[in-house]
Amino acid sequence: MKPPFVATLIGFGAILLWSSLAFMTAASGTMPPFELAAMTFFIGGLLGLPAVIRHPQGFSLLRQPASVWALGIGGLFFYHAVYFAALRLAPPAEAGLIAYLWPLLIVLMSAFLPGERLSAGHVLGAIAGFGGVALLLGSKQGGFGFDGRYWQGYALAFCCAFIWSGYSILSRRFKEAPTEMVAVYCLATSALAFVAHRMFETTVWPDQTGQWLAVTGLGLGPVGAAFYLWDRGVKRGDIKILGVTSYAAPVLSTLFLVATGYAEPTLSLALAAFLIVAGALLATRAYR
Repeated sequence: MKPPFVATLIGFGAILLWSSLAFMTAASGTMPPFELAAMTFFIGGLLGLPAVIRHPQGFSLLRQPASVWALGIGGLFFYHAVYFAALRLAPPAEAGLIAYLWPLLIVLMSAFLPGERLSAGHVLGAIAGFGGVALLLGSKQGGFGFDGRYWQGYALAFCCAFIWSGYSILSRRFKEAPTEMVAVYCLATSALAFVAHRMFETTVWPDQTGQWLAVTGLGLGPVGAAFYLWDRGVKRGDIKILGVTSYAAPVLSTLFLVATGYAEPTLSLALAAFLIVAGALLATRAYR
């Protein structure tokens, strides 16, 4: 197999882990978002710290340009901070749909990367995937009802899409920065989230063993290992394929909730899955 294909599969591992985000978040209790982010990013940072220590360069690998630090820490922290704020200022379905423009933006913005070529199959695949997410999120809330009163939340959700797509695209521009750096990004994001928690939230600790396990699982998986896998995928894999297949995350998440009894199977879920799979096949054909 070609190395880009292997790296693309590694990046897809991040999408699979993100599909468990909703379930684990629901199982983690009622912790405020910044408190949860501080704890889970701390665990995620510790997860990669041994790799930093064992790296041939040791801690000298931290001698990266300021732009690398700004991208890594800013991308992780500001995406989550702005996303949390968007969900507070706008209905979740509408805010979530706008935020999920990021895979489509990744596909479109990848055309500006050196050596990348954008085809109609990539664009159509991304649009089909976005349609599947729209169908899924809209069915959960009984349709979309965009209301001008929530324009601030919508604007923040739109910013989310650009923050994460920009982070992903620019990460490829800095592909020489080792993936081990993600551990430090996570720890820095944890520190910033802790400061935001102390400023804006009231501490709520998990009161059950299952909730503690869910918090730990979040830190190890969707808010931990996923970022290491994504970093490798967007730097070395086919970023357009990753952009299109990212739309699988909300559908896989819903399927996971159905399998664990947190949600009911619906026709809209099946149709959303069909659109997203069709979009992925279009993009894959373009890749070939």
